Amino acid sequence: MSSTDTLTPSQTSTNAKVLDATTHANIHDKLARALGIKTAQVNAFVKLYDEGATVPFIARYRKEKTQDLDDAQLRALEKSLNYERDMATRRLKITELLSTQGNLTDELQMRIDNATSKLELEDIYLPYRPRRRSPAAKARAAGLDVAAQAVLTQEITPTEALADYQVQSSITDDSGNEIDVDFSDIEKQLAGVQAIIVDEWTQALDLLDNLRSGFAKTASIVSSVASDEKREVGEKFKDYFEHSESLARLPNHRLLAMLRGRQENVLGLKIEGEDAPFIEKAISHFNVDATAPAARREFLTEAASSLWKDKWRPHIEHRLLTEKRLTAEADAIDVFANNLQHLLMSAPAGRKVILGVDPGIRHGVKMSIVDAQGHVMLDSEDKPVVSTVYPFAPDNKMGEAKKVIDELLSTYNVDLVAIGNGTASRETDAMIKEILAANSELKAKAVIVNESGASVYSASELASDELGNMDVSVRGAVSIARRLQDPLSELVKVDPKAIGVGQYQHDVNQTQLADSLDKVTQDSVNAVGVDVNTASPAILAHIAGLNRNVAQQIVTYRKEHGAFDSRESLKNVPRLGAKTFEQAAGFLRIHDGSNPLDATGVHPESYALVDSLLAQTGKALPEIIGNDGILNTIDATAIAANDDNISIKAILDELAKPARDPRPEFKTANFRDDVNSIKDLEEGMQLEGVVTNVTAFGCFVDVGVHQDGLVHISQMANDFVADPMNRVKPGDIVSVRVISIDEKRGRIGFSMKPESEKPARSAAKPIVKETGSDEKVSRPRSSRPNSSRPAADKRPNKPRSERQDKGSASNSRSKAPRAEKTEAPGKLGTLGALLQEAGVTKTKK
Repeated sequence: MSSTDTLTPSQTSTNAKVLDATTHANIHDKLARALGIKTAQVNAFVKLYDEGATVPFIARYRKEKTQDLDDAQLRALEKSLNYERDMATRRLKITELLSTQGNLTDELQMRIDNATSKLELEDIYLPYRPRRRSPAAKARAAGLDVAAQAVLTQEITPTEALADYQVQSSITDDSGNEIDVDFSDIEKQLAGVQAIIVDEWTQALDLLDNLRSGFAKTASIVSSVASDEKREVGEKFKDYFEHSESLARLPNHRLLAMLRGRQENVLGLKIEGEDAPFIEKAISHFNVDATAPAARREFLTEAASSLWKDKWRPHIEHRLLTEKRLTAEADAIDVFANNLQHLLMSAPAGRKVILGVDPGIRHGVKMSIVDAQGHVMLDSEDKPVVSTVYPFAPDNKMGEAKKVIDELLSTYNVDLVAIGNGTASRETDAMIKEILAANSELKAKAVIVNESGASVYSASELASDELGNMDVSVRGAVSIARRLQDPLSELVKVDPKAIGVGQYQHDVNQTQLADSLDKVTQDSVNAVGVDVNTASPAILAHIAGLNRNVAQQIVTYRKEHGAFDSRESLKNVPRLGAKTFEQAAGFLRIHDGSNPLDATGVHPESYALVDSLLAQTGKALPEIIGNDGILNTIDATAIAANDDNISIKAILDELAKPARDPRPEFKTANFRDDVNSIKDLEEGMQLEGVVTNVTAFGCFVDVGVHQDGLVHISQMANDFVADPMNRVKPGDIVSVRVISIDEKRGRIGFSMKPESEKPARSAAKPIVKETGSDEKVSRPRSSRPNSSRPAADKRPNKPRSERQDKGSASNSRSKAPRAEKTEAPGKLGTLGALLQEAGVTKTKK
């Protein structure tokens, strides 16, 4: 399925209404075949979806109706359904237009019915699209169509066909509007006749398909510097200043890089390919060589050349490039969505008292403490517990800083210290560990936390609402602490594009990207559920059925009336109607309320079923929740399901493990104390680190030296890795070995292979592609491509660097100098040869 503009629910609903029952049935059958599920499952989903049910609600509470389709399958079904409905609506419109024009044939109808993308549909309609000011339309209005048909059907020269033509004093189009056009001389008349013939030939869609297919296989994309003055300002694109490779084999990330260069007016792009073979095919198709006399044959040959060069080739180039771009954008969006999902579902530290630390040098180390519920702690004077110390140059108040921190840790019984991974992170980490080592009574443990986007949150309206009594400079410390406590609850407050886990995120369709990321966030939030009495409006807005307005209403009501005692009391919230309550209630938790079921994932609609189960046991509800022994004695078959066919087994499973958190157990990487900067690294050193980002060509790993190193796809395992995302995800703790260091440019290459796996000797140069992004990576030419992505062209003029976009947030923290081209590798054991085996790094502040 081709990528399309994202449709709103109202648009898809409108599209659904204009389609007849047969069309709907055909769509459902098609989706069932494409997704490998039953038509009955599709029908059940569509019915629920059109009634306003959300995907998380259907996945969790209507499993029986969809026969156990999970959220991933439902999301794929939702996307495909909206796309096919949009396609069907456009098919219907094009059919109506062609029918009204009198141009609809059985062949065209078959093509319309079999079209698989919007681009293909528009190609079918293109020759028939009214163009009142086109050369052919003007020529027809001037009466030259008779001569054109004579040239096409009679053995007559073009000049003879125009012998009886009378120049009209005034020319009007089919709407009666006068056209300013001049066909007074024979040359202009001949051009008009040829324009009519070319326009008629454009309807030969079979030939167009054949030529497009042939051109696609042989065409190349060529990039060049837009002008000499762009060479310096566009330095990051210099590997594309003179570059050419096969369009068919062009990797997705490289196309996005070129398009970025063009967008920034640094690069010019064009498609190169042959003309002669395709003109010959057109001549052959229209049997031009068999026409007589010679003047007529020459005239039609010129028309065939014009058809290809002026009409079809520009259109084919645009379509091929558009298809490649849409595929590349869809791939980049998928990368971002996968990374975001894993980041949101990172293990939470849980209900701990945490000291959040935002490291800094000149502006000091800023700190704040949050309690087990994530609220900023207050001191004896009811003021937020915050502090700023200056242990590093130029102030060098290390002793004073240690004393303040020791007092904070002791006074507030801190469990964990969350240290942001920006500037002075490792120095701050070392200082904290010295404090902990010197005072055996302190129980805290220091943890490095990814702080990408924390500054964005600090300056946001939401932060002002939540932390209005705190200075902007210390809000980041609160956010860092909360990220450790519950990554999901805190990260939803930040625009995903500021978190820094995207690939070319600024180069893709922003509407599609936002929609994809919103769905990922919604699925993650609903998979975990939220405590309605502590949740922020930001996370509540992602609960199934809720939006920002209703989420804010819930928080406002909570502030005015106190904590919710039951899910039932949520119905008192303004604008929270019955349908919204149905969709949201199961995902909203109320702890220590009047009904223990409100703290579980059991939906209120099933409370009556739970009462029936309790009647079997003779026990009170608190006695059976979490009690497998009693729950296993219940005869589920003796209880009748309700109208929605709610699974009794699902209810029993939830009662056995109420509100189970699907996220992994919390653990942290152990950074080496003797490795604090890139200067401390040595080749062959084995380190533990955290995966910060996964791309199509490998993954980035933080080992605590302020620059993330690259584990190139070729260094991820001994066996072939088709997709890095199948091996690691953001937040994973991995063991890596240092295989290359370029301190000057801040580049580190890692390997996840066992140490016995020695890099093979190779004289090949590393591929480097500069994409105009903010980080670089290098990739060995010998690496095997991702099976789902095109292989790279292996010609000598291939660019030598690849760069990966990780978002503006991480970019703003970068302090490393801009990287330049890699040097030619030397003998094995030199930096050049090692760079050949692995990539480079993202630089942190």
